[in-house]
Amino acid sequence: MPVRFALILALATVFTLLTGVVDGGGGVSPAQALSQPVFLAANALPGLLLASLLLVLSRRPWLSFGFAFLLQTVVYAINALKMSHLNTPLMPADFRMLGQLRRGGLKLLGSYLPGNPWPYLALAVAIAVIVIAWRMEPPMFARRTRGKRLVSGLALLALIGTLFAGMPGWMKIYGGRHLWLEPWSATATAEHSGLVSSLMMFHLHQGHARRKPDAVAARQLIDRSDTALRERLQLPLHGATEAPDIVVVQSESFFDPSIMKGYEAANLTPNLRRLAAQGQSGPLHVPTYGGGTIRTEFEVLTGLSLRYFDDLQFPYLQMNHKVVPSMVRVLRSHGYETIALHGNDPGFWNRSTAFRAIGFDRFVSRSSFPASAAMDGKYMADSAMTDEIMAQLKNAGPPQFLFAISIEAHGPYDVPPADTAERDAIAVPEGVTGANRLELQNYLYHMRHADQELGRLAELLSHRERPTLLLFYGDHLPALTDVYRSTGFVDGKDMLSQAGTWLLVDPRNPSPARQASLASWMLPGRLLEQAGVHDDAYFALTQVIAPQLATLTHAPGAPPEAEDHSEQQEDDDMANVALLRMKGKLDDLLPRAALQTAGVLEDVPVFPMEDVDASGARQ
Repeated sequence: MPVRFALILALATVFTLLTGVVDGGGGVSPAQALSQPVFLAANALPGLLLASLLLVLSRRPWLSFGFAFLLQTVVYAINALKMSHLNTPLMPADFRMLGQLRRGGLKLLGSYLPGNPWPYLALAVAIAVIVIAWRMEPPMFARRTRGKRLVSGLALLALIGTLFAGMPGWMKIYGGRHLWLEPWSATATAEHSGLVSSLMMFHLHQGHARRKPDAVAARQLIDRSDTALRERLQLPLHGATEAPDIVVVQSESFFDPSIMKGYEAANLTPNLRRLAAQGQSGPLHVPTYGGGTIRTEFEVLTGLSLRYFDDLQFPYLQMNHKVVPSMVRVLRSHGYETIALHGNDPGFWNRSTAFRAIGFDRFVSRSSFPASAAMDGKYMADSAMTDEIMAQLKNAGPPQFLFAISIEAHGPYDVPPADTAERDAIAVPEGVTGANRLELQNYLYHMRHADQELGRLAELLSHRERPTLLLFYGDHLPALTDVYRSTGFVDGKDMLSQAGTWLLVDPRNPSPARQASLASWMLPGRLLEQAGVHDDAYFALTQVIAPQLATLTHAPGAPPEAEDHSEQQEDDDMANVALLRMKGKLDDLLPRAALQTAGVLEDVPVFPMEDVDASGARQ
């Protein structure tokens, strides 16, 4: 008996020490890890619980601890991949991506896996060793233990269940009191406390830190904005002209490289700059970096800032509302046909379900594009998206709102494009060499195509019989982390602090240039205002408070606090407004002039979200 306990204790000790040494946080050295017992215990505890449960079930210690350590090592490896591409560690919400692997996610996410065969060989060897241990290792104790195994197994299962269910008792260990927790920075938390502890702390923090809206604070913000808000709500609908068609292009990973050192004088986005001189444009602050497209997408469609929803990391995967207030529903209440368009699998990111809740009539996805739709690199070309946009727009019938999501410039950027000669001719800043040089050139190749298609689309829209508004923006910066570290940025700030770009233009009727710095959740209010839709009080409010809060949308990993107390108060009050909006409880606080679309939460009829053919007819 003492030998058995000695072996189990030795394996548990080795597991704990190895966890500290190979931790995926990145900022804790092995020496620091070994000198911090709390750090070691907190990071090893979930794996030790799993190993103990496996030991009770299998009665084989080497097998149990080996499998637990292998599983934890895989988590570390995935974290290292995410850090290398997105410069942020794993978060609890990332595990929701497992459900997306069968919905087009395997191909897209699999492209980020290393091409080197050694990691896969090491994994295969580890699995082989575990299988051999399972087949050859003798049981440590008898199968029948008079109920002791059953009781032990149930107790361990209950402990693991309560941990992953986020029961409050675990806050004594993972509440941040003994470890380092920065709620606004997953990177800093993982660096100081380790990856496993970081995952546990954010899991518990997000489960128990959901904000409860304060109607009084929301009312105070609305009252302070009353005069300006009523002025906007009393503007005539659609002005003196017919309701315009609206085309929104969410351009994958698009930004103007002139914010990078080495490209200050370059003009790699000539069409963007030309059109910016004919309408509204400026920096766009988004809630994500390098990936997480749906975060920016959700903010643009709903006008709700994700910074006000602590537990909403991947909104389309976490939404449990059948009806979500949105710009789409406001436009439908004004007679618009609402169409989403994306040259990829409609199930990925759960868009099919989410778009129903947001209010789209139709979703034109990859299978509905022509078989001849052009590809460039790994994904559908932006030129094919432009063609499909024009095919969907009609000159007769109700006004149309078309939301197009591009994919050509999606990473990773190690896949050769269709024209390698064009790619190789692109100049790169000094100091960017090897694989980084190739990735930057591949990205710029696709980004320049996005700019070209922006120019082509604007030209085509300018010749339509019906008036059309065009909103174009980038969802986030591309994940060129190593390139940014080599070049730096003109403003001296890091990659997580950089803004993207937005453009709103009427191609048929150019106007004097107007510049404004906006957050992505402020774009729908700006678009509705330009379209002459002034009767939604919430979106009008986002424009009233835009000058104060535009730059407060926090970059990933940065604290959200404002420098000015009045701005912080405004931000806190706006959080309560947004929370009430999401819950459908904002209407009673809004001015009566808001009319029928104040909350837009009534369940207006939605057409079945079926794919359509290229002509736009429902199948």
